[in-house]
Amino acid sequence: MTSEEKIRSAFENKNWQEIKVTDSWQIFKIMAEFVDGFEKLAKIGPCVSIFGSARTAETNKYYEIAVECGRLLTERGYGVITGGGPGIMEAGNKGAHMNGGKSVGLNIDLPFEQFHNKYIDHNKLLEFDYFFIRKVMFMKYSQGFVVLPGGMGTMDELFEAITLIQTGKIARFPIVLVGKDYWGGLVDWIKNTMLQKEHNIHAEDLNLFRLVDTAEEAAEHIFRFYDKYVLKPNF
Repeated sequence: MTSEEKIRSAFENKNWQEIKVTDSWQIFKIMAEFVDGFEKLAKIGPCVSIFGSARTAETNKYYEIAVECGRLLTERGYGVITGGGPGIMEAGNKGAHMNGGKSVGLNIDLPFEQFHNKYIDHNKLLEFDYFFIRKVMFMKYSQGFVVLPGGMGTMDELFEAITLIQTGKIARFPIVLVGKDYWGGLVDWIKNTMLQKEHNIHAEDLNLFRLVDTAEEAAEHIFRFYDKYVLKPNF
């Protein structure tokens, strides 16, 4: 019987003690992923994460922008971290790899779509079962986020970062949205509805991210940020 079947059986039979034991042992799996991530990423140096859809084809303009972002960032000594999969993630790793820079992949085990790409450094590939642990690694070891068009996962990572910076839970770092056509409607809604109509955020919260159209603008925003601020751990 698999772990999932044991848990389902325990719920069906209302065996709460068995469920509690299963949850307790799961803690060790969670701890192991944290320890492995911290040990492998602690010495990688300054890195920028590139986010975006796993479904983006090589012929898409945003794929090329992600490749160029990876190249520009590594030219200035930054490593590149991605979610390790295909699409935009592959493109970011490709740009870093082809330029001889550090190329890190934080892959997640999913039943579809996600498999690690070939441009990740062999000693900088991590595999995760838990999304929340993977997100901690992005937040802890990234000195900036470049966010290209993506789906629900990309939105999750974007707003996680904005929330943690907004609430002072982590140090501020630059967040760049690439693609005015893609992100413009969302940014307008944040300004017009979230801020001006409902007053659910402060006006200065809009300064936590920048909207651009090119790889050069994205990289330059990150470079300018660290001309002003000192690189330091996020938490």
